[in-house]
Amino acid sequence: MSIAEEVEYKLEAIRVSTVEAEDIDRTFRSSCIDLVSASLGGKVLACSDEWFAEAANLLTPTAPISQPGKMVFTGAWYDGWETRRHNSEPFDWVVIRLGVASGRVSGIEVDTAFFTGNYAPAISVEGCFSADDDEVVSWKGGRGGWETILGIQECGPSRRFGWKLDEPTEKQYTHVRLNMYADGGIARFRLFGHAVPVFPDDKTAMLDLAAAQNGGVAVSCSDQHFGTKDNLLLPGRGKDMGDGWETKRSRGKGHVDWTIVKLGAAGHVDRFVVDTAHFRGNFPQQVSIQALDFRQAGASYEPAVDDEGWREVVPPTKMGPDREHDLDCAVRDAAFTHVKLVMIPDGGVKRLRVFGRRLGA
Repeated sequence: MSIAEEVEYKLEAIRVSTVEAEDIDRTFRSSCIDLVSASLGGKVLACSDEWFAEAANLLTPTAPISQPGKMVFTGAWYDGWETRRHNSEPFDWVVIRLGVASGRVSGIEVDTAFFTGNYAPAISVEGCFSADDDEVVSWKGGRGGWETILGIQECGPSRRFGWKLDEPTEKQYTHVRLNMYADGGIARFRLFGHAVPVFPDDKTAMLDLAAAQNGGVAVSCSDQHFGTKDNLLLPGRGKDMGDGWETKRSRGKGHVDWTIVKLGAAGHVDRFVVDTAHFRGNFPQQVSIQALDFRQAGASYEPAVDDEGWREVVPPTKMGPDREHDLDCAVRDAAFTHVKLVMIPDGGVKRLRVFGRRLGA
């Protein structure tokens, strides 16, 4: 008998496709964001148990690490969420508030890295839309207002597991509950999808159209050896060089690095902010910015770096260390859907802000 058949708490059958570990980043990172990442503002509100390791570790944006032999009061130290043995309830659970106003889900990742004899045998994911954190927490491990996002899926020791929803819905969620059957350990939890921002009714309001909370997604880049492109769109100015976009050193003449960002809404851009916070000896010598209107009917792909429609809106401009650079947009009479940040020749940038007014309805 399978775990799903044994558990009395029944979930709706959701059609999903398994994504192999080596394909998870390629499948989701170019079109989605991690809606529950701690760097975006995702937060654990409650859990059934976290005796061995805190549930908040699930949302850490960096990959899990191992420190063999390190012991703490409760036992061996683990970089993840780990509960007691012999759970008498059907499952352990953790309730998480998304880091965005609300979001639509495309896929899920559960990583059991370094959990070998204590990994989670199976998981499921449920979601809800609510403005009341306390009400959501009060449901604990019960039915409450939860809806199935991912039915019970079996896991295994020390590896990444991914699932893509075969038929993504337009449902929006503010909270999710990760269920673990019956107990054990999980290193990381990723909820891939798209932010559903709450825009002001005033179409003249100035917004950061690239912000992840406003639906911006970094869709491609030339290189992200030291820091991922997705970090460019996070809130705040970060804590160190590890949470920015940084490429490897180039050696060839005329080299440039680039990343393409899909804006959360098409709009007229007024100015940009390129922040090199914490990048002191490895900031780019110059940056330039191009923009593109890619509102092609029915397009199921993103623009390429060499598409003909790119227009230079900020010419090559000298950068400095550890500071915010305010750059005016040279083209304000056209609407854009994508921007391309070009580093000359390479280096690191912490954040990119694209301030503008979204198009009217």
